[in-house]
Amino acid sequence: MRTDAEFWTKNALRYAGNKIKDMESYEYTLGRTRSYLKPEEKVLEVGCGTGSTALLLAPSVAHITASDFAEGMLDIGREKARDQGVTNITFANVDVAAPEHEQTYDAILGFNLFHLVKDTDRAFADIHKNLKPGGMFISKTPCLAQRGLGLKFGLLKLVIPLMQLVGQAPFVKMLTIEELEAAVTAAGFEIIESGNFPATPPARYLVARRV
Repeated sequence: MRTDAEFWTKNALRYAGNKIKDMESYEYTLGRTRSYLKPEEKVLEVGCGTGSTALLLAPSVAHITASDFAEGMLDIGREKARDQGVTNITFANVDVAAPEHEQTYDAILGFNLFHLVKDTDRAFADIHKNLKPGGMFISKTPCLAQRGLGLKFGLLKLVIPLMQLVGQAPFVKMLTIEELEAAVTAAGFEIIESGNFPATPPARYLVARRV
């Protein structure tokens, strides 16, 4: 059976060619994220994909590590960085569960990632461990279990398991906003900003401080 890492590596070029569907929401949350970052900070983005967001945020920080478990994604990110002349970025598969990374970063980012993670409780705990005291965890997560999304998304929930059986879809976690925020809070974070960008299906943008 193909692993999720293999799925995303195989689809890296297609993913890189996808256009952002809601540019207004993307630019708004990108700007909000920039407002929390400082020029002297060391930042990690988990699940960076091909690095488009990390490259846009790199000028706002001292250094950003763009991490993904799919080497095909990282290869495209490295090529983008070379083409754009961005030198304060490193593309690497960082294991945040490893003890040597404890309390390493000023901020950790994760966008459009955690609905693809099987054990979100463990992921949030590892992120908490890797943040310096008072560090920021900034994320945006599609909450596909939220009620009232209509027939289209109801059918999508039925189709995804069938696509997974034939290797045409990765693991997808169905979360509500309440479940997501409860898990982040339980991991030791204080949520200081939140909102849905876009509103449907809700992609929950959270800014949380390690406490």
